[in-house]
Amino acid sequence: MNGHYGVGEMTRKNDDYETYVNPLTSRYASREMARIFSPQVKFRTWRRLWIALAEAEQALGLPITDEQIAALKRYENDINFAEAEAREREVRHDVMAHVYAYGLQAKEAAPIIHWGATSAYVGDNTDIIVMRDALRLLAEKLAYLMRDLAGFAMQYRDLPTLGFTHFQPAQLTTVGKRAALWLQDVYFDYLDVVFLADSIPLLGVKGTTGTQASFLELFDGDEGRVVALERLVAEKVGFTEVVPLSGQTYTRKIDSKALAVLSGIAQTASKMTNDIRLLQSMKEVEEPFEEKQIGSSAMAYKRNPMRSERVSSLARYIMGVAGVPAATEATQWFERTLDDSAARRIVLPEAFMAADAIVDILRNISDGFVVHEQVIRTHIMSEIPFMATENILMEAVKKGGDRQELHERIRVHSMAAAGAVKDEGKPNDLLPRIAADPAFGMTERDIKNLLEPSLYIGRSARQVEEFVEEHIRPITDKLTGGAAKVELKV
Repeated sequence: MNGHYGVGEMTRKNDDYETYVNPLTSRYASREMARIFSPQVKFRTWRRLWIALAEAEQALGLPITDEQIAALKRYENDINFAEAEAREREVRHDVMAHVYAYGLQAKEAAPIIHWGATSAYVGDNTDIIVMRDALRLLAEKLAYLMRDLAGFAMQYRDLPTLGFTHFQPAQLTTVGKRAALWLQDVYFDYLDVVFLADSIPLLGVKGTTGTQASFLELFDGDEGRVVALERLVAEKVGFTEVVPLSGQTYTRKIDSKALAVLSGIAQTASKMTNDIRLLQSMKEVEEPFEEKQIGSSAMAYKRNPMRSERVSSLARYIMGVAGVPAATEATQWFERTLDDSAARRIVLPEAFMAADAIVDILRNISDGFVVHEQVIRTHIMSEIPFMATENILMEAVKKGGDRQELHERIRVHSMAAAGAVKDEGKPNDLLPRIAADPAFGMTERDIKNLLEPSLYIGRSARQVEEFVEEHIRPITDKLTGGAAKVELKV
């Protein structure tokens, strides 16, 4: 599960610096995710699909020999890229170039490779297989992130901190409860990722316009064998579901759904890291800061929240490109047009790799939070006199005071105290003002007894415990190890 440093960047030859390098692969995404979208995996999957098709066609009576299938399997993972690339420069068609290159190796099988299929058979089915693998990797990483966040939330579930609405001090919450809010968003994203990974359907064996006409011709009009062919192929590549209907391609709505899920992860990450950036500015909670890390080239004392800022930036990218598959789905003409291809080649891999990087960085942050409890308490005590006024009001009424009159007196004292704090820079003197007002019948000691922060956190601690036990533990208890700390790439 570990990420890695930018080894690729450090070991490139000088000539390589003349060509653009995608920072998602060189700087941010993990090797695992980058490999899923690699040419090696893509073209090995094409060959896996061609083998599955040939085996299924043989099983259903087409004249394909065991020797031909053996030849296909012999070269399943040995891609002759040079021959394929040279052929593609001639014919300007990637699928036919790889059919040709595969046939150069598996000579006996050359006549039956891609029999009855169209380009979408390998292209679209591979895209679905790759997306499912990427979703499964994200699900695993999100589960580890939930474990890390749950540990932090439980550790600080009863540590009071100022709550904020409108970024104005409100009732107290706890450090752990706030973290549990982040955790809950991650949990919802995890459910979405798992659902899509488990339910995403294969294109299957549909033919040029989705009518399966070519396969019906191959099997002499036998619809039963055409249906069986699709079922067998799907089973051979690990799927139980295929899209019921298609044009030449699977509906691009599936891509849109995938990007919506990734956008959800980005939204969660952006909200979480924006909170962390604010907390770090307030000096309450900070992301990890390494011993030799430099926060600023000019201001050596600074501890900039660069991890959180990186997450915010990557999240903004994902949310921005999430509309591309939606626009593609909306503008496909009839059974398909090729204006989907170029954008999909860029957006799908990059969005997954950006999401992968985000989750890794969040794990790195969550594993090393720094909590400054004394700063948190100082901030609480500067605001709690205002928050204690409701309890003071209730106690004063118990002593025989008039609730409406006391409410008005508290309002007047509060405005005066707030003015002294804001306009004169003085300490909050609301409580001495109330203690000196005989209408309340309370001493400063009486009032100070109402200032314990733990009196104002409600069910925060129990809410965290209940959520973690009921929703998170059933998922994280199934994890088997995994790196406790994810190292950042450069």
